[in-house]
Order: sequence, then structure tokens, then C-alpha cells
Amino acid sequence: MSGTRTVVLAGASGFIGRYFRVRFEKDGWTVRTIGRRGAKGSPSATWDDDDARLAQVLDGAELLVNLAGRSVSCRYSARNKAAIRESRVSTTAALGRAVALCREPPSTWLNASTGTIYRHAMDGPQTERDGELGTGFSVDVARAWEAELAAAVTPGTRKVPLRISIVLGPGGGALRPFAILARMGLGGWMGPGTQKFSWIHVEDLYRCVRFLHARKDITGPVNVASPDVVDNRELMRMVRRAYGARFGIATPAWLLRLGAVLIRTETELVLKSRWVQPEKLLDAGFVYSQPELGRALQQIARGRA
Repeated sequence: MSGTRTVVLAGASGFIGRYFRVRFEKDGWTVRTIGRRGAKGSPSATWDDDDARLAQVLDGAELLVNLAGRSVSCRYSARNKAAIRESRVSTTAALGRAVALCREPPSTWLNASTGTIYRHAMDGPQTERDGELGTGFSVDVARAWEAELAAAVTPGTRKVPLRISIVLGPGGGALRPFAILARMGLGGWMGPGTQKFSWIHVEDLYRCVRFLHARKDITGPVNVASPDVVDNRELMRMVRRAYGARFGIATPAWLLRLGAVLIRTETELVLKSRWVQPEKLLDAGFVYSQPELGRALQQIARGRA
């Protein structure tokens, strides 16, 4: 490819997408976006556009990163379940059709997936090689998401599903509710407190995307997580320390379930044990800028991360 390097960010209006746009532009890339009609930032195309218009945006770009997907922080009603699945599967399908129409398609397509695809794991880490997929709604969505990516007929484009763990970073991400609880004195462990917490700093997620684009030899699903996995007790202790909370009342599972109903979310977000091991990244020599959770939380709390 000649000239300025171009990336297409699909689903660029969320916390991760906004961060990626700033970072790619800072690194000298031209950024095109595909998003919802009416979303901030005037996307280059919207999901309401036809395949030909999406192909125009993709043509000549060297990298496609798809982050599209409705937030899972809601009650899993039939309506919300359908919207969560549709927002992931249909957008991936649309991109597949559009890439197939490109005269000069992206060489790499990195498509968001989730580390939640693995089972509730308390007994050992789940790697790309020997991890066991779980059951339930979230896993079914992740399977359908990855299946849609695999089904796209794009012989000139390498497709990699990113099994992303919980993303932390300044100004958003999954940390905010934990920080609020800590400030309210409710920052103790949740449920049994032994469930594992896999995470990735948003900067390392960005760096991982750049790394995987450059490493053409890496194929198949990639676990995107820090190797520094902690349990929920340790997580909340670090959150309290980062936000200056002297104590934190523990929350039993039954109270979490009641509270989840009141704030219209699901307890799976904190009770499922996610133990995601980034074997492919580690074997390939990826170096983390934020490898330690305690230090990352301190920097985020101080607004320096």
C-alpha cells in the first residue's frame, strides 16, 4: 500500500473506539469509521448504508477493526438479548459482504469477540489451544459472532477474532462501577470473592491490535488479556487502595442478584470466573505496557493512564 496508512474502525463511538481513534491518529494513520446513524464524530458510513457504500469506505484501507456491539450491561430480557446478538452478528456479516466487494481489501480484519466465551474457570487458565468453551447466553452470542466472521468469504483478508477480556482505562471502561462502589464503602469482595478477573488495559488492547496486524503469522482466535489474573478479593482490595477507600463491605451473591435487578444489569458480569490466558501473545513476544493490575489501577485513578 502506498501513501498514508488507513484503518477503518467499525463501532468507533464507544469507550474503546474513541480511544483507538485518538491513538491511531496520533500515530499518523488516516481513520475512517463505520457506526450508527446519529453517532458522534460523523462516521464515514453507517450500518444503514448498503454493502457498496461500506465497501467504498473499506477499499484501500490496510486494516479493519470491528468493535461494534451493544453494551451487555443490561437485564437479559428477550428484547435485549436479541439486540445484543444482532448488534454483533449482523454488523460482522455486513462487513464480510463489503470486504468481499473491495478491489483492494484490508489485509487484516480484527473482529472483537470476548473472553467470556470460555467456561466459568476456577481450576486453571483457558488458552486458545486447550480452553473449554462455556454455555449460556453470552457464550452463545460469542460463538455466533465468531462463526459469522469465519463464514465471511474474504480470501485476500486475514481474519482474527479477538477474545477480549474486561477492558480498563481512563474515562470509561468496566472500572467505573467498581470505583463507585469503593467510594461508597461497598468495595468489598463480591459473591465468593474467589472468582478470577481477567483484564486488559485499553492501551495494551490498542498495542495488541497493532502487533497482530504486523504479525501475519498469527491466525485463529487470540486471547487479549493481561497475564496478571487476580481473584475478586484481590481486585477489590486494589480498587479500594487506588481510590483511597479505607474499608469495603462485602456483597453476598444473593444481594448482588437483588441489586442487579434494581440497576438493570446481570450478576454474570462480576460472578463469572474469567481466567483467560494470552498464550499466543506471550509466545509471540508481545510486551505489555500495563502488565500489573495494581499499578494500572493506581494510574487510572490518578488520571495518568
